[in-house]
Amino acid sequence: MGGMKKRLITSALPYVNNIPHLGNLTQVLSADVFARFCRSKGYETLYICGTDEYGTATETRALKEGVSPRELCDRYHAIHRDIYQWFDIAFDHFGRTSTPLQTEIVQDIFHKVDEAGYINEHEVEQLYCPTCRRFLADRFVEGTCPNCGHDGARGDQCDNCQTLLDPTELIKPRCGVCGTTPEVKRTKHLYIDLPKALPLLEAWMEKASSEGFWANNAIQMTRSWIRDGLKERCITRDLEWGIPVPKEGYEHKVFYVWFDAPIGYISITANTTDEWRSWWHDPEHVELFQFIGKDNIPFHTVIFPSCLLATGEKWTMLHHMSSTEYLNYEGGKFSKSLGIGIFGNDVQDTGIPADVWRFYVYLNRPEKSDVTFSWKDLQEKVNGELIGNLSNLVNRTLTFVKRFFSEGEIFASEIDRALWGEVMEREAKIDALLEHAEEREGLRQILALSSLGNKAFQDSEPWKLRNTDPERAKSLLKTLVYLIRDLGIMVEPYMPATSRKILGFLASDGARWTDLGTTDGISAVGEVSLLFDKLEDEQIETLRARYSGSQEERKDNMEKEMENTETEISVGDRFAERVILKVAHIKEVEKHPQGDRLYILTLDMQEEEERIIVSSIVPFYEREELLGRNIVVVSNLKPANFRGVKSRGMLLAANDPDAPEHTTCEVIFADQFEVGTVLTLEGYEAPKLDQPYIKADHFFELPIKTEDGVVKVDGKAIGSGGKTLRVTRYLNGVVN
Repeated sequence: MGGMKKRLITSALPYVNNIPHLGNLTQVLSADVFARFCRSKGYETLYICGTDEYGTATETRALKEGVSPRELCDRYHAIHRDIYQWFDIAFDHFGRTSTPLQTEIVQDIFHKVDEAGYINEHEVEQLYCPTCRRFLADRFVEGTCPNCGHDGARGDQCDNCQTLLDPTELIKPRCGVCGTTPEVKRTKHLYIDLPKALPLLEAWMEKASSEGFWANNAIQMTRSWIRDGLKERCITRDLEWGIPVPKEGYEHKVFYVWFDAPIGYISITANTTDEWRSWWHDPEHVELFQFIGKDNIPFHTVIFPSCLLATGEKWTMLHHMSSTEYLNYEGGKFSKSLGIGIFGNDVQDTGIPADVWRFYVYLNRPEKSDVTFSWKDLQEKVNGELIGNLSNLVNRTLTFVKRFFSEGEIFASEIDRALWGEVMEREAKIDALLEHAEEREGLRQILALSSLGNKAFQDSEPWKLRNTDPERAKSLLKTLVYLIRDLGIMVEPYMPATSRKILGFLASDGARWTDLGTTDGISAVGEVSLLFDKLEDEQIETLRARYSGSQEERKDNMEKEMENTETEISVGDRFAERVILKVAHIKEVEKHPQGDRLYILTLDMQEEEERIIVSSIVPFYEREELLGRNIVVVSNLKPANFRGVKSRGMLLAANDPDAPEHTTCEVIFADQFEVGTVLTLEGYEAPKLDQPYIKADHFFELPIKTEDGVVKVDGKAIGSGGKTLRVTRYLNGVVN
């Protein structure tokens, strides 16, 4: 291996505008195992990822939802971040592509590629909407498919028959935003000259794919791309939401998302550390490992490398490409657009811990061919391998030692040399597999090593041996305890929480990969508890039923259930599940230019960006009485426009129920809570933070009252950490 090179690790940047499903999570999880393994071995490691945010899909979705692309990205970035956090993924930084550094680096790379002569300009015919007064990106055009006659085809493809289209081929095209029939106009676009960059690419690839042991599907797909002849690829688009093209005549165009997205790896690194060039411009000392799905291969092996090579600068280029096939769902395909499969937010609701999901995803990682997820298989693998093998060895060995031997007495005996020799040999094999990112096989070999320990325990019958040959019994058990410590180290990349538990039993919390094979450092066995709960038939059946069909169908089923049980579900239950109340700090207060009663409040809610809300409390409060105070905001209320200002949330205030409407108001101050605290109903868990918006009329159907000064819903106090929300004026009032 030569000197220890630094390891730069990336996983494919997930597209921001939807919730990742298990298939998408495979990439992020695969890179996580490798990054944790590298850190444990002492490599200088940097693992970065982030949301890919520019492009048509985001702009379209934002238009549909009536929010700005930035608001949409903020919302989904947080959803992605929280899902990955729940899965215990140890990024060094999880960033996003919509940052100033991304613009700077993309434009800089473009300038260098352009100056080196690899950018061409072509005039093309494109559809233009006279009403919206802009050229339409492919997805903004709708019409009838020339192939199957389906009316809802989009300009880039027909979802009905999967045919790839050019927008000018659609029959009766219309603008997807306003419905006007577009006209054909000529416009200029920039192209990267891939055929001209091919000699650079081939020379690099020859070397990189053999030194970096690329996955077979990566080499094959790249070769077929090159064999079919590289074409110039258009790198500009007519959109608002993207990186401006810094070239005269292109003031109203942005870079196509596939040109800027891979550069996101570089800018996210730059947002992590000022030393980013020491990672990206130092191929002698850094190896780049990229984890992606097979549909992303050409971007990472042809387009992105061609852009870097064409700059003429020295870049850290792809060393190892680990690409997986697809993960399918119970006899069908996972589909984001159709909502079929199990999604990152669903997984959290199953009650099955993150480590168990991690284990299952790695054991079934689709390395050589597509793999299908099924609930029955999950149950069998967890109960058989995770509990019947690994947990069983840990539990039976350690409880046996604690029960029959006094504190630490086995640790004075000799190691069982023959057994330990076999352990060391297998550990070397596991280490070599993980160095090559062969993660599924690595985990299978770890489980095989655990089986070896179980067999040694079973065959030597220590319950008899401790009486007939106590020295041999102690020697065997000491060896098994060190094997368990080594298993605790080796499962860390796969199941970090389980590793902490196992190593905790042996007071070996700091043990790392570099300690494997040592047989000292443990002096006693501490408290031992079970590592996992069995997955019961009933639980699995319930989950299979809950996650069958598409998310839409599930929603319908849930709504039907809700209607049937509406009478039984208490107001408290509904409130606790649907409403997010957050403590906010008032930073600025200004009068609304178009409304006498309206204040515009700027709030700090410990989120990525400040929030603006509009509130009709001018008659009741001077500006100074509000500034610097903490209040409570309904955080997931559907945003509303108040005379041209968008309000994202509503503050809580109490009123006198007997007075005429709008004549009384007491803002509910919450200075006793930290800013950003989520307040909950007594006896309820905090709601999930990725709740959908709640409409105002639905919110007002869930009455909040003050009873003897305490703010309550359904008789249950609102608060957090033992403190409750209170009022001083309308002690028995209504809140809205």
